[in-house]
Amino acid sequence: IGLYSRESESNQPVRNNLFVIMAGGFGKRLKPYTDETPKPMLKVNGKPMLEHLILSAKDFGYTKFVIAVHYLAESIESHFGNGSDLGIQIEYLRESEPLGTAGALSLLITKPALPFIVSNADLVSSVHLGAIVDFHNEQQSDATMAVQNFELQNPFGVVEVSNGDIVSIIEKPVSVSKISGGIYVLDPQMLDLLEPGKYCDMPELFRRAIDASMEVKAFMIHEEWADIGRESDLIKIQNK
Repeated sequence: IGLYSRESESNQPVRNNLFVIMAGGFGKRLKPYTDETPKPMLKVNGKPMLEHLILSAKDFGYTKFVIAVHYLAESIESHFGNGSDLGIQIEYLRESEPLGTAGALSLLITKPALPFIVSNADLVSSVHLGAIVDFHNEQQSDATMAVQNFELQNPFGVVEVSNGDIVSIIEKPVSVSKISGGIYVLDPQMLDLLEPGKYCDMPELFRRAIDASMEVKAFMIHEEWADIGRESDLIKIQNK
C-alpha cells in the first residue's frame, strides 16, 4: 500500500485540519490513580498519555489543537498552556458538565472550515493520523471512524449439536469483531447533528449520521493500539 521511511515521516506537510481531543472524563475505572490526576495525564514512559498523543499528531503535521476538559481541567491546562512550548496552538473547550465523547463539540465557537479529527485522550497508538484524513477526503465521507479487528478466543472446545448428534467440534475458536479505535474524522456539517450543550457520545452521533443517509466510512487500522481504560491496561503499556 505504501512505503514510509523515517525521513518521510518526519517531514509531513503542515495540515490545517483542527485536531480535537476529548480529555474531560473522570477515569473511574482507573481509581485510585485518577483521584488527583486526570486519566490523560497519567504517565507512560515519563510523559502524560495526552502529551504522547499531541506529539504524535504534531509529527503528522497538525498544529491547531482543541482539548475538551472537565475533570481536574486545571491540571491539563497548566501543563500544556497555549501549546507554545510544544510549537503548536492549543485552545480549550470547558465542559461545565460532562457532555460525552461528541457533545463537547457543540461548544466550538467557530465551525471548522475543513474536516477535523476527534480523538479520545486515553489512546496510545502508532496510527497514521494523516492517512485517516486523506482517506476521509478521498472517500468524500461525512464521518469516518478508525476501526480495528478485535479477536476473542473461546477457552473451550465448541461442540455443534443437531438433533442430538455431534456435527462438529471446534477447539478454542476465535471470533473476530470490529471495534471503534476512538479516532474519528468529521466534516463540519456533522456539528449540525448536535444540540448545543447536550450530552452525546460518538456512537450516537454516527447513528444520527447514518439515519440522515450521510456518508459514513470505516478506516481500518492495523498499527499498534491501546485504550487505557483499566489498571491492567496502564500497567501493560507502562512496562513496554
